[in-house]
Amino acid sequence: MVTHEVLNQVPPLAGHDAADDAVLLDGLEREGAGWAAAEVHGLGRLAGTERAQDWGRLANEHPPVLRTHDRYGHRIDEVEFHPSWHELMNVAVTHGLHGSAWADPREGAHVARAAKFYVWRVDAGHGCPVSMTYAAVPALRHSPELAAQYEPLLTKPEYDAGLRPPLSKSALLAGMSMTEKQGGSDVRANTTRAAPQPDGTYRLVGHKWFTSAPMCDVFLTLAQAPDGLTCFLVPRVLPGGELNPLRLMRLKDKLGNRSNASSEVEYENAVAWRVGDEGRGVRTIIEMVNMTRLDCVIGAAAGMRQGVITAAHHAAHRKAFGKYLIDQPLMRNVLADLAIESEAATALMLRLAGATDRSVRGDGREAAFRRLGLAVGKYWACKRWPAHAAESLECLGGNGYVEESGMPRLFRESPLNSIWEGSGNVAALDLLRAMLREPQAVDAFFDEVDLAKGADARLDAAARQAKDSLTDLTTIEPRARRVAERLALALQASLLVRHGHPAVADAFCATRLAGDWGSAFGTLPAGVDLAPIVERAVPKLG
Repeated sequence: MVTHEVLNQVPPLAGHDAADDAVLLDGLEREGAGWAAAEVHGLGRLAGTERAQDWGRLANEHPPVLRTHDRYGHRIDEVEFHPSWHELMNVAVTHGLHGSAWADPREGAHVARAAKFYVWRVDAGHGCPVSMTYAAVPALRHSPELAAQYEPLLTKPEYDAGLRPPLSKSALLAGMSMTEKQGGSDVRANTTRAAPQPDGTYRLVGHKWFTSAPMCDVFLTLAQAPDGLTCFLVPRVLPGGELNPLRLMRLKDKLGNRSNASSEVEYENAVAWRVGDEGRGVRTIIEMVNMTRLDCVIGAAAGMRQGVITAAHHAAHRKAFGKYLIDQPLMRNVLADLAIESEAATALMLRLAGATDRSVRGDGREAAFRRLGLAVGKYWACKRWPAHAAESLECLGGNGYVEESGMPRLFRESPLNSIWEGSGNVAALDLLRAMLREPQAVDAFFDEVDLAKGADARLDAAARQAKDSLTDLTTIEPRARRVAERLALALQASLLVRHGHPAVADAFCATRLAGDWGSAFGTLPAGVDLAPIVERAVPKLG
């Protein structure tokens, strides 16, 4: 007997181009990487396939497993991954998301890489080693001899999995190992010791509390050398083929990001090569940190985009009370509000990617803007994502709370980027340090915001308020989060007013700047032109 016929079901969100995103494509052209549009679309179409989405699902349903010893009791410290993880990594690396931009002399190479990182959002976990490899290159350049050996392998678009001597492999991945149990973000409290050896190497004794992606070939790590905290390059396998004694104690049982292995490590006289001068470890590795902070912004923007298109797709195909959800006035308000937040984050990440590209090429003014822009962008975009993910999930109702929808995984992922590379307070305080030490960065930041001066009175008022909030830097620390928020909103509004859809820019200024908004998404004021905003969020299948 047939009990009932299944009706009113939403088709899978598959068969779309993840790069079919007006904000992304306009920004790609504007920031000097229009030449990469075809490749971005190719990767976007792959990201939209059911096959790629299954890779992401399976890599999370079958998380990595630590094997500390082999069957005979020998220490091996290996991590086993599901085949889907390797499929994801292979796509990311062969498309250059891990570092090919460093070997590409074209203008916009880092913007193109950011766009591809944004569209390849089928799984966040494998983005960690991809991001760290990208970020390792500028830090490694503090030691030209090491860079000459390793950079060609770190930027090669080839995925070569497995533990072997790094210089014997066709391509490499790099990780980062900084924090310790007693210090966390306070890396100057690290206790790991580095003893210099007659052959020019060092021996590390100590521990690291968070070492993500321990299957990487090399790691940049911090340890206390005779002259202070210093950056080191630590390989997993030594040139002779024996394992470097990096003991993987356990893998973290994390809220999200479960496809990625994050480990606790102990160094038992591990061999390391110094990167940069002794005592300048933070200054050396901060190059890596800033690049991964950019990827935190990109990841948050990508997550918000995934959330809103999933919600809009569901609403476009699900009926309630005789109408499709997307035609219900209150649901349209929610979807439009989510889309506005997503578009603002995407515009921001593209501008920061453009500033990164020009900074790498020696543009001092862009480097100064990036110094503040990256701090406020990391703080704000990553703070907005969890609330955005929760509201996107709710648009699917109870279906969104079920694992098969993919929304619980997106929601669990959403807090990570705010924590990674310095939580909210760290990012806000970094902003204050930049303003005190580099006043030219403040000028560069407001020069960027003021490019929209006179175009919207609400933005002009918000920019003045943001500037006024900096008048007394001696008492600013308790207000650091509010300052970061005001700067971020002023920058996003400026970008949308200059480059965004007029309806999106107007709604952003009315709500985020002028305060005609509630405390939750879906509280846009009357008079906002919802139709074009919602239309831009609905993915096109086929």
